[in-house]
Amino acid sequence: MRIRNLALAAVFFGAAAAAAWFVTRPEPFAASHWEGLGAPDLANGEQIFWAGGCTSCHAAAKSEGEARLVLSGGLPLNSPFGTFHVPNISPDETAGLGEWSLAEFGNAMTRGVGRNGEHLYPSFPYGSYARLTSKDINDLWGFMQTLPKSANVAPPHELPFPFNIRLLLGGWKLLFLTDQSRVTVDTSDPKIARGQYLVEGPGHCGECHTPRNALGGFETNLWLAGAPNPEGEGRIPNITPGSRSISGWSESDIVGYLQTGFTPDFDTVGGSMVEVQQNLAKLPAADLQAIAAYLKAVPARE
Repeated sequence: MRIRNLALAAVFFGAAAAAAWFVTRPEPFAASHWEGLGAPDLANGEQIFWAGGCTSCHAAAKSEGEARLVLSGGLPLNSPFGTFHVPNISPDETAGLGEWSLAEFGNAMTRGVGRNGEHLYPSFPYGSYARLTSKDINDLWGFMQTLPKSANVAPPHELPFPFNIRLLLGGWKLLFLTDQSRVTVDTSDPKIARGQYLVEGPGHCGECHTPRNALGGFETNLWLAGAPNPEGEGRIPNITPGSRSISGWSESDIVGYLQTGFTPDFDTVGGSMVEVQQNLAKLPAADLQAIAAYLKAVPARE
């Protein structure tokens, strides 16, 4: 009887483990999802590149000018879960993404699935990039192929147990990965709709400006309401209309800040926002106006 019970228990736990793996397994898009997109629009790809802030993490620290386009990786990102090291995403065939296909790149960006079918850590903000259209992914990929190569090999992540077990990320994705809108705004206004796409998608503003729960998922009722600085010092500000610091800013004030780095009081951008502002300043004025319209439209949080 005891042997029979042990056998039944083994079967039960085996079935449970198989079921858990099935519902949390990596799920890239089918190959057909990335077919038929045509030649990339490199000008649009460059705009998505700057909106996405690729250089802020993937270029060498304190890079300026053309050096910001060398996506050599290696930057350490400290977090409560350990230290992540940003990968080389230059077109280098060995150290970077030179041998990757559009589908492999697109599945990493939007599904958090690596080239070898593994879950990627959400320190790479695919939870936001999941909203990118296939066209924008194709255009971005095309633009990135024009950038300089780097042979730098980034070190591996430094993560303690159990965070070093990638299979657990399937459960995280089940709970938190979505391509749905973060908040409800009036998307009948095309300017607000465009702003929502830019802020919630390539701009991934919520990754820093929204607080997280113990599992690293967003506290969705506090979208853009400010959060502890992921780098460990200070706090990332509230950028909703309920913020005490920017609630009085007009849409034109926000646009001016993103274009110049100056606040309406002639203070200057600081901290990690310096590079973000420099990246966003390269976008067309219409996109900056859309971002401003969206930020004035999101639910106010005090």
